[in-house]
Amino acid sequence: MVKIRLQREGKKKAPFYHIVVADSKSPRDGKIIEQIGTYNPMTTPATIVLDKAKAEEWMKNGAQPTDTVKALIAKIEK
Repeated sequence: MVKIRLQREGKKKAPFYHIVVADSKSPRDGKIIEQIGTYNPMTTPATIVLDKAKAEEWMKNGAQPTDTVKALIAKIEK
């Protein structure tokens, strides 16, 4: 199963995330299929950059976003 999820980057206590498409069996920071955006919770307000066309295409082809990514997408669409 393919998932759209966050991949953690950054230093200790300074997280930065890539929004990626990955196999659900691969580890959190392991092999990915494609990077489709970024999320930086350290800025005020949090910075979310997402390629909506790629995200929609992956979801149309059966990729399941995690709960956190669903919330980020909803926040963008507001």
